[in-house]
Amino acid sequence: MSRIEQLGDGVTLYLADCLSVIPTLSLVDAVFADPPYSSGGQFRGDRMSRTTDKYQSSEHRGLYPEFSGDNRDQRAYAYWSALWLGACRQACRPGGLAGLFTDWRQLPTTTDALQSGGWVWRGIAVWDKTEAARPQKGRFRNQCEYLVWGSNGPLPVEGPCAPGVFRQAITSDSKEHVTAKPVNLMQQLLQLVPAGGIVLDPFMGSGTTGVAAVQSGLGFIGVEIEPTYFDRACRRIEDEIRRPRMFATAPPRAAQGAMEL
Repeated sequence: MSRIEQLGDGVTLYLADCLSVIPTLSLVDAVFADPPYSSGGQFRGDRMSRTTDKYQSSEHRGLYPEFSGDNRDQRAYAYWSALWLGACRQACRPGGLAGLFTDWRQLPTTTDALQSGGWVWRGIAVWDKTEAARPQKGRFRNQCEYLVWGSNGPLPVEGPCAPGVFRQAITSDSKEHVTAKPVNLMQQLLQLVPAGGIVLDPFMGSGTTGVAAVQSGLGFIGVEIEPTYFDRACRRIEDEIRRPRMFATAPPRAAQGAMEL
């Protein structure tokens, strides 16, 4: 199943598996991804649970549709991640950035996969979800997720210096995905993308990165395999494009890529 939506001059959205789309793209400036972690438990039975069971407390279950691809074992997750990360690097300009989210369970595998995909591993940034993160009695609160980041080859020493810790709570009023990230968080992460650049998100979900890219005056290419979330992303990003604003940066370049699958 495939569908392509062109929203204005700077945004192209694909309803498809990312591995069928990424090889058709060229010269994006950054890749920011929130892939399905295949995490959420210590045992195989935990990983095979529904995503709404793994990542939502009981009082919030049923609010969001399920998403696929979240039940790979450790070896399969590492291999699959290396595949799509390698494809993304081929589509990225020299010196371009990659940043992908992970939780504590998959952090070691994710750092390996980034390098297996050919990226130069540059470090780890921390997303502090604040004390609003779900507590467990007798344990340290797992209130952090991580952004493993790197570059496509040498990275110029220029541009702004971004922080390494981002403290941002999740608010339910704007959340439209089981594992959605806040728009404000993504805005802060995109500050290292050059003005007018193009951001690729291979796992677009409900379109939060696309909304942040539009707000930042950047081009955006998003890929999502689940039709329900694809429709949500189209609506949210189109609403943001139509919102009156004055860009502080250059308008985005047109998203580059094939217009047929």
